[in-house]
Amino acid sequence: MKEPKRYLVTSALPYANGPVHIGHLAGVYVPADIYCRYLRLKGKDVIFIGGSDEHGVPITLKAKKECITPQEIVDRYHEIIKKSFKDFGISFDIYSRTSSKIHHETAAEFFMTLYDKGEFVEKTSLQFYDEHEQQFLADRYIMGTCPKCGAENAYGDQCEKCGSSLSPEELVNPRSVISGNSPIKKETKHWYLPLDKYEDELRKWILEEHKEWKPNVYGQCKSWLDSGLFPRAVTRDLNWGVKVPLEEAKNKVLYVWFDAPIGYISATKELTPNWEKYWKDKDTKMVCFIGKDNIVFHCIIFPSMLKHEGTYILPDNIPANEFLNLENDKISTSRNWAVWLHEYLEEFPNKQDVLRYVLASNAPETKDNDFTWKDFQTKNNSELVAIYGNFVNRALSLTQKYYDGIIPQPTEITEYEQLIKQEIITIKQNIEKNIENYKFREALKEAMNICRLGNKYLADTEPWKLQKTDVARVQTILYYSLQLCVIAATLTEPFLPFTSKKLFQLLNIKKINWDETEKFHVIKSGHKINMPELLFERIENEQIDFQIEKLQKVKEQNEKSNKKVEPQKNSINYEDFEIQDIRVGTILEAEKVIKADKLLKLLVDVGIDKRTIVSGIAKYYKPEEIIGKQVCVLVNLAPRTLKGIESKGMILMTEDSDGSLKFISPENICSNGSSVK
Repeated sequence: MKEPKRYLVTSALPYANGPVHIGHLAGVYVPADIYCRYLRLKGKDVIFIGGSDEHGVPITLKAKKECITPQEIVDRYHEIIKKSFKDFGISFDIYSRTSSKIHHETAAEFFMTLYDKGEFVEKTSLQFYDEHEQQFLADRYIMGTCPKCGAENAYGDQCEKCGSSLSPEELVNPRSVISGNSPIKKETKHWYLPLDKYEDELRKWILEEHKEWKPNVYGQCKSWLDSGLFPRAVTRDLNWGVKVPLEEAKNKVLYVWFDAPIGYISATKELTPNWEKYWKDKDTKMVCFIGKDNIVFHCIIFPSMLKHEGTYILPDNIPANEFLNLENDKISTSRNWAVWLHEYLEEFPNKQDVLRYVLASNAPETKDNDFTWKDFQTKNNSELVAIYGNFVNRALSLTQKYYDGIIPQPTEITEYEQLIKQEIITIKQNIEKNIENYKFREALKEAMNICRLGNKYLADTEPWKLQKTDVARVQTILYYSLQLCVIAATLTEPFLPFTSKKLFQLLNIKKINWDETEKFHVIKSGHKINMPELLFERIENEQIDFQIEKLQKVKEQNEKSNKKVEPQKNSINYEDFEIQDIRVGTILEAEKVIKADKLLKLLVDVGIDKRTIVSGIAKYYKPEEIIGKQVCVLVNLAPRTLKGIESKGMILMTEDSDGSLKFISPENICSNGSSVK
């Protein structure tokens, strides 16, 4: 295969309606960053493109919920996401956004090129419409009962409970998310990309010409193609997004799946005036890193758009990862079941590489995988600290101890050193092979073998014992150990950039290129290194317990939120309600009822009189907490005797989703005896 002149690497644009979590990182951004850092170390011409996807219904829904504009939503989260990526070491050459002027212009121009070439099919269809809001409803603006699992709040495109893909027409009792009303069907016109027309060329391009793609990607594409493709709308009725540049398409925008991947192009335009050589020169290799939920868009739809525009190259590879779960449960933004990157960076300062290491070593490359905090701790303590950190610290500390940090001159080179040289060349080649085939887990294992080799070398030769009997041999051992440190700093840099930078500082040398590691004599005799410092530190149980407890609280909150609301009771007449006499009263005295754990004896001034009421609230309130509290009392309830005490009335309470009782009280202080209407 011909060596490309340059590389264009894109990573899926995260939705700017929330922060970045570890699922995003493991699926897309850590693998993409490893790949780009490797290419740069090899001296390749590479640009790494990222940005925020700022259009689409989830953003408008969040804006409506918070009563602010979509632009305010995306401005907030774009900055959070951008900063998180930067702090985490994701080395984008540009991190742009799809609400920018250059993107709107680029997307509109792309649409018009396809339109002028007659690529679109115009179709009028019936779609759901909210009469009260006077707007068409996108899939996410419609909720109803899932026809497959019976969940009551399934969206028009997916049921989040069972994971089934849906269409709005499949929902039972559909309703508008905006108004809550039942929608009607109304005619609307849209423009469609005729994927059915492109099916044969896609089948040839993917199934015949790209058999090297990852099996999970290839398999999903084959499944889509075997099921038959259909025209897909590229526009929709919405007021947030890239306006469709046609006079007849007022109040319509480009569908987010059409406009978002064009964001890669607009970001490249923003980055460099030479953007076309990366997008239109056949000597460029394009690699698109995505999660599995984006496979159809990047493997079938986006390539169709590029090919039929006529001037663009197509992706060479689309190495999508599967999903990362969290503590054996699916990561969910809506349920807050996630490890958020910005929170991690605050709670584990200067430990970016620990998370990068764990996510890379546990990446869901061909199947879903799981992140657990205990595994995070184990990988840090047993691998980063015990293998990488241990070797480097021993090599540097012994050099400092025996030679005041000055690298000794090697003397006799034994067969052992020759074997180490050969082993390093093999490790380097294995890392290259795995990275270039998008097997980052295997590549990281190989990179860690450098430090495993170093630990074995020191353990076998025991320079601390030889120092008194064979100084010349010790000089050679430490010289070669320090060469291994340089090699480790270089070959692990794509995975652990912060560690690599620190190690080069400790070695007191500048960063070197990838292929210089084969020289094995980068750091010279007589060079003085800096004082040793630990590269990694142990993570203690208390830190992990805190994270597990935090997730447990999220789980408990979700369980409370999922508690079903009791169905409405049978209807009553107004006269039935009118006979209830509810008054505002003030609690004057409160005490526990003897031998009754749940009961409190209250003296309440209800305006009419001061009366005793026995209430089952002792589990939720202490007597001294509620004296002086204004409450609502059903005063004409027939008296009843509880534990020998006559109770004349009932305090009105509400039962929360967690089963706890709370008083129903007036918003402001009222006169005792005021009627509740």
